[in-house]
Formats: sequence, structure tokens, C-alpha cells
Amino acid sequence: MLISMAFGVFIHRTDSIYDDVPSQRYQFPKQYLTRAQQCEGDWIVYLEPSKIKDTKGYFAVAKVQEIISDPRSADMHLAVIEPGTYLDFGDPVPFRDVDDVIEQGLLNDQGKISGRAQAAVRPLSAADFARIVERGLGRDEGILPRVDLPEEADVFREVQEPFQHLSARERVNQLTNRAVRDRNFRKNVLRAYGERCAITGLRLINGGGRAEVEAAHIRPVEHDGPDIVSNGIALSGTAHWMFDRGLVGISDGLAILVSRQTNDPGAVVSMINDTGKLLAPERQADRPRAEFLTWHRENSFKL
Repeated sequence: MLISMAFGVFIHRTDSIYDDVPSQRYQFPKQYLTRAQQCEGDWIVYLEPSKIKDTKGYFAVAKVQEIISDPRSADMHLAVIEPGTYLDFGDPVPFRDVDDVIEQGLLNDQGKISGRAQAAVRPLSAADFARIVERGLGRDEGILPRVDLPEEADVFREVQEPFQHLSARERVNQLTNRAVRDRNFRKNVLRAYGERCAITGLRLINGGGRAEVEAAHIRPVEHDGPDIVSNGIALSGTAHWMFDRGLVGISDGLAILVSRQTNDPGAVVSMINDTGKLLAPERQADRPRAEFLTWHRENSFKL
């Protein structure tokens, strides 16, 4: 027996007056309660309004774990996001393409955009959900790191093959696939850091036009670290190796810390860029969050 799926759209803007953390929760007033409850246990797509400068359009997808009353704010409710499900699209999807709007369910009988487009929380058809996710996961891997090993190449070929007109259910299966999530995480982190190692400052591109840097999780996935840019850093292979093994860490002020347990501290220090600080993205929302840096210092960094 097939279980029907109820998808939705949540409109979010970075300067929102609501207490939103897209990867964790979405706050909304009572008027949207019934619509939000329809998405409970299912997937939603986040949309940044078209009137926002340099809007990202449909920029992420997540699964709603439950809808609850906001204990800190009367008449407000929260859509709690299921941990580990939020995923930024590697290729944000515009609200409108050259031919028409992506979200076909917004069109009225005359083919015009209806008033439903103004609703901050609204249902999304399975066909529209599948279409948005397909475009959001994207195809272009030019920004990704080099792939040298045959087994790694096989993984990426497997990720590429499904990008066809799959059903909404098949798209949901993709969203929980580790290879797909890693691919989109890399894309977003490398884009945010300009394909430059945040510790060394080097920006190396291989002969195939791919960036040498890798996307490192600050708090690892196996320790409940989310696939979001603020939990990621672009690092060269050596810097990534040292970071994962706790030989370097980062302070809340983004100063690069060198472990006293490294066997050649002078060599490590010589690799660090002249500022002595992490070369963080310009966009504040993309910079490492203090909670993730604290986790790394307390659980990975060797004093």
C-alpha cells in the first residue's frame, strides 16, 4: 500500500522577523497552522521571495518532523525540522525560468500566477516538488574537487545517472542518499569560499578545471553535524587531514589554532595564511557557526 505524500513550500528570507533557523525550525502565525500540519512528516521546499535582491529562489529542502506551539511566543507555531534532512540545493532554482514559473500549481485557469503565490506556507504538488528538486540537485560538477580514484568516479557516475524525470517518491529517496548530500554540500561550501582553502589561502585548480579544495564538515555527519554551509569549511587536502585529526582548530573569533601535540608546529604555522585567521565567506550566514566550532574544539582539537 502506497502512502500519499504531502509536500509544501515555506517562504523564508534572511532578514525575516520570524525566529527561523531553516535547518532546525520554521516559525509561523496561527493562520498557516492547518496548511503546515498537512506537511507534518513530509518534505517542504524553502523559497526566498522574488523581491529580495539577488534572491536564491527555491534554495533548500527539508523534512518536517512535527508542528508544535511555540513555547516562547503566544499565537505562534513551529515546524520542527527532522535532524539530518535539511539540504541546501547545489543549484538554487529560480521562481521563474525563461518559459514559465517552476511551481505550476500557482497558475490559475488563465495561466496567470494566482494569489496563492503570496502565501508564506502553501501546499506543493508532487510534480512541482519533483521538478524543483531535480533542478536543485543539478548536474554541473565543474566546481567540485578533482576525482582521481576509479571508485570515487564510479560514485559520482551513479549520482549523475538518476537525473531524469523521476517521481516525487524517487526524489525523496535521493534526498536521503549520502552521495547526493555530499555532492551538494561540496558545491555550496566551495562556492561560499570561492574555491579557496580557508586556512592556507591557496586557490588551486587542476588540469580538468576543478578546484583542489575539499569541503570539510566542522561537526561530522556521524556526530549529527548538518549538511549546511555554516558547518563547513573549504580546505586543501592536507589542511582537511589536520583539521579532522585535531591538529588545527578554530576559535570563535576565527583565529587558527595549532595543537601542541603536532610533531612539527613550525611547518603547520608556515602553512597558515598571513592573517592567522580563517578566510571566511563574506556572507555572514555562510560563516562557521560558533556552536560547531565549539564542538570541534571540545571533541576533536588536541590541546
